[in-house]
Amino acid sequence: MSGRFITLEGGEGVGKSTQIRALAAALAGHGFEVVATREPGGSAGAEAVRTLLMEGNDDRWDARSEALLFAAARADHVARTIRPALDRGAWVLCDRFIDSSRAYQGGGGGITDADILALHAFGSLGLMPDRTFLLTVGADEAARRLAVRDAAGADRMGSKPADYQMRLNARFLEMAAAEPARWRVVIADAPADAVTAAILAELTEWLP
Repeated sequence: MSGRFITLEGGEGVGKSTQIRALAAALAGHGFEVVATREPGGSAGAEAVRTLLMEGNDDRWDARSEALLFAAARADHVARTIRPALDRGAWVLCDRFIDSSRAYQGGGGGITDADILALHAFGSLGLMPDRTFLLTVGADEAARRLAVRDAAGADRMGSKPADYQMRLNARFLEMAAAEPARWRVVIADAPADAVTAAILAELTEWLP
């Protein structure tokens, strides 16, 4: 039986990494094999591309270059990590996937959704998640979390300007509204365990 592919999306500082860890533990408790992964990254080739994407100044790559690099990293990630895990019946939990490209290079960078999805269709054969959770927090809480996370310095994505972050958040909400069967919006200002419980409640149809 094929596994389930679950992605967590959202802006910077919403708690995706924390929730991936908690969900992995909860699902393992139900007896599932769980593969927790991230983008960009998640395979040897994709991690090499991640270094190119995440280091350097904000203007190191333009939006088109970023979109191509993300698509290349994702293609390797899907081929070497995600599809093999799903084929053997594992649950894959991914911190960001194609929807982040649609938001960052699309809503934030101005690349058309059609172009981003065309790259995805070619590179990753159009693989889409079974369910996507959009984690949202208020601006003040996001800033507080980022200050803690990036105390030693932000990466290229975390250092994007405020107007970029506003376009990014608007694009995520737009995508969630357009595809309600796949997306669930979770208010992530609550304590971490409450957020985990809210996510698990939206997976009960697939749990034993």
